[in-house]
Amino acid sequence: MTRPALTPDLVLAAYAKGIFPMAESRDSAEIYWVDPRWRGILPLDGFHVSRSLRRQVRRETYRVTFDRDFAGVVAGCAGRPETWINGEIASLYTLLHLARQAHSVEVWEGRDLVGGVYGVAIGAAFFGESMFSRATDASKIGLLYLVDRLRQGGFTLFDTQFVTDHLASLGVIEVSRHDYHRRLAGATRHIARFDDGPAPPADQVLQRMTQTS
Repeated sequence: MTRPALTPDLVLAAYAKGIFPMAESRDSAEIYWVDPRWRGILPLDGFHVSRSLRRQVRRETYRVTFDRDFAGVVAGCAGRPETWINGEIASLYTLLHLARQAHSVEVWEGRDLVGGVYGVAIGAAFFGESMFSRATDASKIGLLYLVDRLRQGGFTLFDTQFVTDHLASLGVIEVSRHDYHRRLAGATRHIARFDDGPAPPADQVLQRMTQTS
């Protein structure tokens, strides 16, 4: 039996119910739906800014932008040896981006895209999909600026899907499926705004994040 074609509306409806799609691999045509028993979330007042990350941000070695190269960020995330992002997934999220339901954070070193994060926004919930880094702390800086932007925009839930040691070191925690669905229902009933304007000065971001981290 042929699988029904995935559409942006179907993907958004699934996210609103706590389910997200993944492919088996870059070359696989199979896509399956995931609703983890345990879910990773990043409390927006709990991002851990280490001393080394704070120093790296203040050096201003990198430049941060929002929604300037969504396709480049997705390609960077899919560029690792093992990935769940196939061509159909990449196309779907590009359509969501064009509909302003998916957003990216880009981290640049000169003209080179060296890191980034992308995800989906519904109401006051942001669903982080993937991130990549080609330079020291680039993905961490992207995540830092993303958390700041979500906080400024009125978001209340940042879903990271799973917990890894790397994410746990940044403040990601694990909650049960029941708890996650409860938080999700509350977040999707509210309105938040993802501002794609210029990134604020590094010191301003650090000051705001340090006040509650």
